[in-house]
Amino acid sequence: MGMSEKLNIAFIQADLKWEDAEANRRMFSEKIENISNEVELIILPEMFTTGFSMNAENLAEPTQGPTLKWMQEQARLKNAAVTGSVIISENGHYYNRLFFVFPEGSYEIYDKRHTFTLAKEDLTYTAGKDRLIVDYKGWKICPLICYDLRFPVFARNTVDYDLLIYVANWPEKRVNAWDALLKARAIENMSYCVGVNRTGEDGDGYVYNGHSAAYDSLGKDLTEVERDGVFTSELSLDRSHLQETRSKLRFLQDRDRFTLH
Repeated sequence: MGMSEKLNIAFIQADLKWEDAEANRRMFSEKIENISNEVELIILPEMFTTGFSMNAENLAEPTQGPTLKWMQEQARLKNAAVTGSVIISENGHYYNRLFFVFPEGSYEIYDKRHTFTLAKEDLTYTAGKDRLIVDYKGWKICPLICYDLRFPVFARNTVDYDLLIYVANWPEKRVNAWDALLKARAIENMSYCVGVNRTGEDGDGYVYNGHSAAYDSLGKDLTEVERDGVFTSELSLDRSHLQETRSKLRFLQDRDRFTLH
């Protein structure tokens, strides 16, 4: 794939219908249809077909299930990559699995490494081990999921990725942590950082107020949108900003070296 200086992204912050995959796919189809054709990457929240549910036994799809097929179809229709996480069953295990689906239908996966013990996610879902770095249009992209945001070591920019993505169901009562950490991840990794959260109330009574946002490599907020409603935001990210900032301010060169176990 050729190098693209600009990357046009869209993210969709929406109220998810509890445990109703078909209704959520239909809702996102309508929103994706209205995205401009310049957009090259579409980002959806964590568990975007169900909400953050521990009811994996009844909700899990196989990898090649209806949601992946739907993502491939949306990617083809918009000629854009599509990413977000889904409840997946594989070899007797359940995963909170993110798909990064390319426009022509191929895909890469990332299984959430940090399962959310407070909600007992660790008792239902098997934790992933490996970080994913996607190469898309010459951009290196690192997609992570919700609770991963609290663990800076796993997200550390050791390969000079350009864009860090967090897809989430992050509740309102802890949203100040979300706001602070998203911005911090952008600054400490000298990378764009985009966080996509949901709104509304889920079937477990948790309330979500969005706060989806995008930051540049110095922590400047790029989103000029309402923080709490249902919305689609389109942004153009610029690689020359990263290159200039990194060559001028050599913070990444000075990072601590370590091995993650």
